[in-house]
Amino acid sequence: MSHHASILTIDTAGKGLVEITRGVEEWVSETGVETGLLTVFCRHTSASLLINENAAPAVQSDILTWLERIAPEGRHYLHDDEGPDDMPAHLKAALTGVSLSIPVVAGRTALGTWQGIFLAEHRSRPHRREVALHLSGDETAPAHIA
Repeated sequence: MSHHASILTIDTAGKGLVEITRGVEEWVSETGVETGLLTVFCRHTSASLLINENAAPAVQSDILTWLERIAPEGRHYLHDDEGPDDMPAHLKAALTGVSLSIPVVAGRTALGTWQGIFLAEHRSRPHRREVALHLSGDETAPAHIA
């Protein structure tokens, strides 16, 4: 079993979802791993990761709208060291999570037809975010038992 690791750097434009599927899949392909498990980990407390539909932009818009309703900006938080979007960003990251596990089958992520991997930027201003990738697996396809 081999292990591979890398860091993806993503520049965000402020609040929104950035699809990172292509960059993740390209990296997986470069490793040569045929069968394994990929961990995708966001190295921040005010950004997060999610897998969701990547075909209909309305899905992404609805997710962002829902997150704004669940954790709105305002003066009602004790923690506001970096502004009114600070604590809501932490809450949104806690709700959506910072780590994903994705099977790798036949050298590719086993995402469904309409699934994409997204970095969710929860802060208002642009940031440079880091996503750690770790893939453990076999570089040869497993034998099939008839």
